[in-house]
Amino acid sequence: MIKSTLMAVTACVALGSSVYAEDAQGFIGVEVGKGFVKGDTYTEARHKGDAVEYGLRIGAQSNEWRTTFTFDYFNSDSDDQNVEKGTLSLDYFFLNGSDMQMEFKPFIGMNIGYANYESTGIDSSDFIYGAQTGIVVNMTDQIDLDLSYRYSLSASDVFDSDSGVFFGVNYLY
Repeated sequence: MIKSTLMAVTACVALGSSVYAEDAQGFIGVEVGKGFVKGDTYTEARHKGDAVEYGLRIGAQSNEWRTTFTFDYFNSDSDDQNVEKGTLSLDYFFLNGSDMQMEFKPFIGMNIGYANYESTGIDSSDFIYGAQTGIVVNMTDQIDLDLSYRYSLSASDVFDSDSGVFFGVNYLY
């Protein structure tokens, strides 16, 4: 498990450095979405809960690559689950095309990070790793809209996985 985590971190750093070698543009943004968490609770093992998940993101992107650091928060009182996570993701833009002065950029990528999972009597922190896919639409030279699906597995014994569909707005600088 540790070996695969270290390999994923190394790949993110190596590939992410290519973003800065080109004409990269920095960005800051917010995201909100429907999150799904699978983890142990006080009353049930591997309970599947859902709630609104929201977060902040900062990163850099070029025409082909994007690296993003995201901090997300998930809280479902009805399912007794709470997750805070920080992830580093690397996305590859493919099939770039322009139509009506908007640029559509579909992407695939991978993520790695650290999450804290809480439920009644449970508090566990561990590494997470996974993949994402989606599309970025350049609305203006300074505004991007982002629609994505993200799935992450956890190395924890009590927190199994986290996934969600997210809508983000990024300000490019």
